[in-house]
Amino acid sequence: MEGFILNLAPTGMLPTRAMSPHVPLSVEEIVADACRCVTLGANMLHLHARDEQGRPTYRREVYARIIGGIREVHPDVVICVSLSGRDFGEFEQRADPLGLTGDLRPDMASLTLSSLNFSRSASVNSPEMIQRLAERMAEAGIRPELEVFDAGMLNYAHYLLERRLIQPPLYFNFILGNVAGAQARPGALALLLSELPQGALWCGGGVGTSQLVMNTQGLLYGNGVRTGLEDYLWLDPQRRELASNAQMVQRLVDIASHFELRPATARAVRQALGLRHV
Repeated sequence: MEGFILNLAPTGMLPTRAMSPHVPLSVEEIVADACRCVTLGANMLHLHARDEQGRPTYRREVYARIIGGIREVHPDVVICVSLSGRDFGEFEQRADPLGLTGDLRPDMASLTLSSLNFSRSASVNSPEMIQRLAERMAEAGIRPELEVFDAGMLNYAHYLLERRLIQPPLYFNFILGNVAGAQARPGALALLLSELPQGALWCGGGVGTSQLVMNTQGLLYGNGVRTGLEDYLWLDPQRRELASNAQMVQRLVDIASHFELRPATARAVRQALGLRHV
Protein backbone atom coordinates (compact mmCIF):
# COMPACT_ATOMS: atom_id res chain seq x y z
CA MET A 1 0.00 0.00 0.00
CA GLU A 2 1.33 3.40 -0.95
CA GLY A 3 0.85 5.86 1.90
CA PHE A 4 -0.28 5.28 5.49
CA ILE A 5 -3.57 4.64 7.26
CA LEU A 6 -4.93 7.62 9.18
CA ASN A 7 -7.64 6.23 11.45
CA LEU A 8 -9.68 8.94 13.19
CA ALA A 9 -11.58 8.20 16.43
CA PRO A 10 -13.56 11.44 16.76
CA THR A 11 -15.91 10.87 19.69
CA GLY A 12 -15.40 7.83 21.94
CA MET A 13 -17.64 6.94 24.87
CA LEU A 14 -16.33 9.28 27.58
CA PRO A 15 -15.76 12.83 26.25
CA THR A 16 -18.51 15.35 27.01
CA ARG A 17 -19.21 18.92 26.04
CA ALA A 18 -18.12 19.96 29.54
CA MET A 19 -14.71 18.40 28.90
CA SER A 20 -14.24 20.00 25.49
CA PRO A 21 -16.36 22.17 23.20
CA HIS A 22 -14.74 20.45 20.22
CA VAL A 23 -15.96 16.87 20.71
CA PRO A 24 -18.68 15.97 18.17
CA LEU A 25 -21.69 14.36 19.85
CA SER A 26 -24.82 14.68 17.71
CA VAL A 27 -25.24 12.81 14.44
CA GLU A 28 -24.86 16.06 12.52
CA GLU A 29 -21.72 17.05 14.43
CA ILE A 30 -20.08 13.66 13.96
CA VAL A 31 -20.85 13.65 10.23
CA ALA A 32 -19.56 17.20 9.72
CA ASP A 33 -16.41 16.66 11.78
CA ALA A 34 -15.63 13.33 10.12
CA CYS A 35 -16.11 14.77 6.64
CA ARG A 36 -13.85 17.71 7.45
CA CYS A 37 -11.14 15.33 8.65
CA VAL A 38 -11.44 13.06 5.62
CA THR A 39 -10.81 16.12 3.47
CA LEU A 40 -7.63 16.73 5.48
CA GLY A 41 -6.35 13.15 5.09
CA ALA A 42 -8.25 10.70 7.31
CA ASN A 43 -8.99 7.52 5.36
CA MET A 44 -10.55 5.41 8.14
CA LEU A 45 -13.11 6.37 10.79
CA HIS A 46 -13.62 4.61 14.15
CA LEU A 47 -17.12 5.71 15.14
CA HIS A 48 -19.01 5.78 18.43
CA ALA A 49 -22.65 6.87 18.34
CA ARG A 50 -24.42 9.08 20.89
CA ASP A 51 -28.13 9.50 21.60
CA GLU A 52 -30.01 12.80 21.69
CA GLN A 53 -28.80 13.42 25.25
CA GLY A 54 -25.19 12.85 24.24
CA ARG A 55 -24.95 9.45 25.92
CA PRO A 56 -23.30 6.43 24.24
CA THR A 57 -25.73 4.28 22.28
CA TYR A 58 -25.45 0.98 20.45
CA ARG A 59 -28.60 1.48 18.35
CA ARG A 60 -28.09 0.70 14.70
CA GLU A 61 -30.51 3.40 13.52
CA VAL A 62 -28.22 6.08 14.97
CA TYR A 63 -25.19 4.51 13.31
CA ALA A 64 -27.17 4.35 10.07
CA ARG A 65 -27.69 8.12 10.09
CA ILE A 66 -23.99 8.72 10.76
CA ILE A 67 -22.76 6.27 8.12
CA GLY A 68 -25.27 7.50 5.56
CA GLY A 69 -24.30 11.12 6.12
CA ILE A 70 -20.58 10.41 5.75
CA ARG A 71 -20.91 8.16 2.70
CA GLU A 72 -23.04 10.73 0.92
CA VAL A 73 -19.96 12.98 0.86
CA HIS A 74 -17.06 10.49 1.09
CA PRO A 75 -18.22 7.09 -0.19
CA ASP A 76 -14.75 5.51 -0.17
CA VAL A 77 -13.64 6.24 3.41
CA VAL A 78 -13.35 3.09 5.53
CA ILE A 79 -15.97 3.08 8.29
CA CYS A 80 -15.58 1.11 11.51
CA VAL A 81 -18.25 0.99 14.22
CA SER A 82 -17.47 0.47 17.88
CA LEU A 83 -18.72 -2.65 19.67
CA SER A 84 -17.21 -1.57 22.98
CA GLY A 85 -17.86 -3.49 26.19
CA ARG A 86 -17.46 -0.41 28.35
CA ASP A 87 -21.14 0.54 28.69
CA PHE A 88 -23.07 -2.36 27.19
CA GLY A 89 -22.85 -5.94 28.38
CA GLU A 90 -25.40 -7.92 26.36
CA PHE A 91 -24.36 -9.54 23.10
CA GLU A 92 -27.34 -8.33 21.09
CA GLN A 93 -26.72 -4.76 22.24
CA ARG A 94 -23.08 -4.81 21.25
CA ALA A 95 -23.77 -6.61 17.97
CA ASP A 96 -26.69 -4.36 16.95
CA PRO A 97 -24.70 -2.19 14.47
CA LEU A 98 -23.64 -5.37 12.66
CA GLY A 99 -27.23 -5.70 11.44
CA LEU A 100 -26.89 -2.76 9.06
CA THR A 101 -26.98 -3.79 5.42
CA GLY A 102 -26.50 -2.41 1.93
CA ASP A 103 -24.87 0.99 1.62
CA LEU A 104 -25.19 1.47 5.40
CA ARG A 105 -23.23 -1.63 6.32
CA PRO A 106 -19.99 -0.71 8.09
CA ASP A 107 -16.74 -1.99 6.61
CA MET A 108 -15.26 -2.94 9.98
CA ALA A 109 -16.19 -3.24 13.65
CA SER A 110 -13.99 -3.05 16.72
CA LEU A 111 -13.02 -6.25 18.49
CA THR A 112 -11.14 -5.77 21.75
CA LEU A 113 -9.23 -8.98 22.41
CA SER A 114 -9.59 -9.22 26.20
CA SER A 115 -11.13 -7.49 29.19
CA LEU A 116 -9.17 -4.54 30.54
CA ASN A 117 -9.30 -1.84 33.18
CA PHE A 118 -9.10 1.87 32.51
CA SER A 119 -8.43 4.45 35.22
CA ARG A 120 -12.07 4.65 36.31
CA SER A 121 -13.91 1.92 34.44
CA ALA A 122 -13.58 -1.49 32.83
CA SER A 123 -14.17 -2.91 29.37
CA VAL A 124 -15.47 -6.44 29.85
CA ASN A 125 -14.86 -8.83 26.97
CA SER A 126 -15.33 -12.49 27.85
CA PRO A 127 -13.96 -15.19 25.55
CA GLU A 128 -17.52 -16.12 24.60
CA MET A 129 -18.38 -12.50 23.76
CA ILE A 130 -15.26 -12.02 21.64
CA GLN A 131 -15.85 -15.22 19.70
CA ARG A 132 -19.56 -14.54 19.14
CA LEU A 133 -18.83 -11.03 17.89
CA ALA A 134 -16.16 -12.41 15.54
CA GLU A 135 -18.62 -14.98 14.22
CA ARG A 136 -21.36 -12.38 13.70
CA MET A 137 -18.90 -10.12 11.85
CA ALA A 138 -17.91 -12.97 9.55
CA GLU A 139 -21.57 -13.73 8.82
CA ALA A 140 -22.21 -10.07 7.98
CA GLY A 141 -19.10 -9.64 5.82
CA ILE A 142 -17.63 -7.08 8.23
CA ARG A 143 -13.93 -7.17 9.08
CA PRO A 144 -12.69 -6.85 12.67
CA GLU A 145 -10.67 -3.86 13.79
CA LEU A 146 -8.52 -5.76 16.30
CA GLU A 147 -7.72 -3.68 19.37
CA VAL A 148 -4.63 -4.52 21.40
CA PHE A 149 -3.73 -2.87 24.70
CA ASP A 150 -1.28 -5.52 25.92
CA ALA A 151 0.73 -8.51 24.69
CA GLY A 152 -1.78 -11.10 25.90
CA MET A 153 -4.40 -9.64 23.59
CA LEU A 154 -2.13 -10.21 20.61
CA ASN A 155 -1.69 -13.82 21.66
CA TYR A 156 -5.49 -14.17 21.71
CA ALA A 157 -5.56 -12.97 18.11
CA HIS A 158 -3.36 -15.95 17.23
CA TYR A 159 -5.85 -18.18 19.09
CA LEU A 160 -8.75 -16.81 17.03
CA LEU A 161 -6.73 -17.07 13.82
CA GLU A 162 -5.87 -20.71 14.45
CA ARG A 163 -9.57 -21.46 14.93
CA ARG A 164 -10.50 -19.53 11.79
CA LEU A 165 -12.67 -17.10 13.72
CA ILE A 166 -10.74 -14.27 12.07
CA GLN A 167 -9.14 -14.35 8.64
CA PRO A 168 -6.35 -12.38 6.91
CA PRO A 169 -5.77 -9.66 6.00
CA LEU A 170 -5.69 -8.59 9.64
CA TYR A 171 -5.74 -5.03 10.95
CA PHE A 172 -4.61 -4.09 14.47
CA ASN A 173 -4.69 -0.94 16.55
CA PHE A 174 -1.91 -0.97 19.13
CA ILE A 175 -3.33 1.37 21.78
CA LEU A 176 -0.63 1.82 24.41
CA GLY A 177 -0.26 4.00 27.48
CA ASN A 178 -3.38 2.86 29.36
CA VAL A 179 -2.81 2.65 33.11
CA ALA A 180 -3.46 -1.11 33.15
CA GLY A 181 -1.87 -1.98 29.81
CA ALA A 182 1.39 -1.89 27.91
CA GLN A 183 3.12 1.48 27.94
CA ALA A 184 4.26 3.49 24.93
CA ARG A 185 7.89 2.44 25.28
CA PRO A 186 10.24 0.84 22.75
CA GLY A 187 10.42 -2.46 24.62
CA ALA A 188 6.66 -2.89 24.77
CA LEU A 189 6.26 -2.10 21.08
CA ALA A 190 9.13 -4.42 20.16
CA LEU A 191 7.41 -7.29 21.99
CA LEU A 192 4.15 -6.68 20.15
CA LEU A 193 5.88 -6.49 16.79
CA SER A 194 7.70 -9.76 17.47
CA GLU A 195 4.32 -11.47 17.97
CA LEU A 196 2.42 -9.79 15.13
CA PRO A 197 0.87 -12.32 12.70
CA GLN A 198 2.69 -12.39 9.40
CA GLY A 199 1.33 -9.92 6.89
CA ALA A 200 -0.87 -8.09 9.40
CA LEU A 201 -1.25 -4.32 9.26
CA TRP A 202 -1.01 -2.21 12.41
CA CYS A 203 -1.54 1.39 13.43
CA GLY A 204 -0.12 3.15 16.47
CA GLY A 205 -2.51 4.78 18.92
CA GLY A 206 -2.12 5.89 22.51
CA VAL A 207 -4.13 6.87 25.57
CA GLY A 208 -3.62 10.42 26.82
CA THR A 209 -0.16 11.85 26.30
CA SER A 210 0.93 8.55 24.74
CA GLN A 211 -1.13 9.31 21.65
CA LEU A 212 1.43 11.37 19.76
CA VAL A 213 4.27 9.06 20.87
CA MET A 214 2.50 6.04 19.40
CA ASN A 215 1.36 7.97 16.34
CA THR A 216 4.98 8.76 15.52
CA GLN A 217 6.03 5.13 15.99
CA GLY A 218 3.14 4.01 13.81
CA LEU A 219 4.34 6.31 11.05
CA LEU A 220 7.95 5.15 11.32
CA TYR A 221 7.54 1.42 11.90
CA GLY A 222 3.94 0.52 11.13
CA ASN A 223 1.20 1.06 8.61
CA GLY A 224 -0.21 4.22 10.10
CA VAL A 225 -1.87 5.88 13.05
CA ARG A 226 -5.01 6.13 15.13
CA THR A 227 -5.75 9.59 16.47
CA GLY A 228 -8.68 11.66 17.71
CA LEU A 229 -10.49 13.10 20.70
CA GLU A 230 -11.58 9.65 21.87
CA ASP A 231 -8.04 9.05 23.11
CA TYR A 232 -6.87 12.54 24.14
CA LEU A 233 -8.58 15.93 24.29
CA TRP A 234 -5.47 18.11 24.28
CA LEU A 235 -2.90 19.23 21.73
CA ASP A 236 -0.06 19.25 24.25
CA PRO A 237 1.08 17.09 27.20
CA GLN A 238 0.79 20.08 29.55
CA ARG A 239 -2.95 20.34 28.79
CA ARG A 240 -2.84 24.00 27.90
CA GLU A 241 -4.74 23.87 24.60
CA LEU A 242 -7.80 21.76 23.83
CA ALA A 243 -7.56 20.04 20.47
CA SER A 244 -10.03 19.55 17.66
CA ASN A 245 -10.07 16.42 15.52
CA ALA A 246 -9.12 18.52 12.49
CA GLN A 247 -6.05 19.86 14.31
CA MET A 248 -4.97 16.33 15.23
CA VAL A 249 -5.33 15.08 11.68
CA GLN A 250 -3.54 18.09 10.19
CA ARG A 251 -0.71 17.78 12.72
CA LEU A 252 -0.09 14.17 11.70
CA VAL A 253 -0.19 15.00 8.01
CA ASP A 254 2.39 17.72 8.67
CA ILE A 255 4.63 15.44 10.76
CA ALA A 256 4.43 12.69 8.14
CA SER A 257 5.46 15.11 5.41
CA HIS A 258 8.84 15.52 7.11
CA PHE A 259 9.39 11.78 6.54
CA GLU A 260 8.13 12.09 2.95
CA LEU A 261 4.99 10.17 3.89
CA ARG A 262 1.40 10.96 3.06
CA PRO A 263 -1.99 9.39 3.84
CA ALA A 264 -3.04 6.61 1.51
CA THR A 265 -6.16 7.00 -0.55
CA ALA A 266 -9.22 5.38 0.97
CA ARG A 267 -9.36 3.07 -2.05
CA ALA A 268 -5.81 1.91 -1.38
CA VAL A 269 -6.71 1.17 2.25
CA ARG A 270 -9.74 -0.80 1.08
CA GLN A 271 -7.60 -2.86 -1.26
CA ALA A 272 -5.00 -3.57 1.44
CA LEU A 273 -7.69 -4.76 3.86
CA GLY A 274 -9.68 -6.75 1.33
CA LEU A 275 -12.74 -4.51 1.68
CA ARG A 276 -15.45 -4.02 -0.92
CA HIS A 277 -15.62 -0.78 -2.87
CA VAL A 278 -18.75 1.18 -1.99
